[in-house]
Amino acid sequence: MQLQTVRPNIVQSIRAYRVEDLMDAAQVAGQHFLYANLAHTQTKQEVLECIAESFLFPAHFGKNFDALYDCLTDLVHKAGPQPGFVVVLEQLPDSPRFDREAREQLLDVFRDAADFWAERKVSFRCFYSFL
Repeated sequence: MQLQTVRPNIVQSIRAYRVEDLMDAAQVAGQHFLYANLAHTQTKQEVLECIAESFLFPAHFGKNFDALYDCLTDLVHKAGPQPGFVVVLEQLPDSPRFDREAREQLLDVFRDAADFWAERKVSFRCFYSFL
């Protein structure tokens, strides 16, 4: 798989892509690969904790959507030039405590991060699947 066939700043369903292929494509392109398997999460708090652990966020991560956006953008941007990102959020929960609205809010954070990086001409591709 080559990333050139995928828009550079997008949040989309993983559909026909395999996680391993996305990881390999990120490596070939020299981009960061961020992966979180959320199959064992049920709440917003658990989802954010899993993402924070998987993406190696700092210990002071606030575990809310604003803090998630800050970690995906400001903190990384301040670290210097970035080669691009391939993000996979696998098995987003579908539970009463993390419903459709919560999932859309989470994906909106990643869409906002994609826009942030697009303004800086850095690719940010996020792929997700549902449990």
